[in-house]
Amino acid sequence: MVVANTEPIATILHEARVIAVVGLSPRPDRPSHAVSSYMQSHGYRIIPINPSCSEILHESCYPSLLDLPEGSKIDIVNVFRRSETVGPIIEQAIRIGARCVWMQEGVWNPQAAHKAEAAGLDVVMNRCIMRDHRAFVLESP
Repeated sequence: MVVANTEPIATILHEARVIAVVGLSPRPDRPSHAVSSYMQSHGYRIIPINPSCSEILHESCYPSLLDLPEGSKIDIVNVFRRSETVGPIIEQAIRIGARCVWMQEGVWNPQAAHKAEAAGLDVVMNRCIMRDHRAFVLESP
């Protein structure tokens, strides 16, 4: 389902444990790094996806979702890429059996979202996972 209200977001964040971050930068001044570091500090396992690095945030880095070790269980694919590049990422997320695709703030691709939804994935678009974690996990009763 394409998430339009906040109730499913809280459920996604409460149930998820492993987040593959496509476009994770090794630079601490980049939003992808800060957000992923925050999520890691709150108990989520972060799996960096960046073809230019071998390790980020003390985790092995992979060139693409398709390069993850066989049997990897990914709850959320968090996308820090331009909106027009999301299509192939969605296709990879479907192939690896991810449960959710989360397009960060500023990332919006309805066509790719509908493809993911048709394959049974939850989809969140144009929202910051860190901000939503603070609002729906840390501040929830």
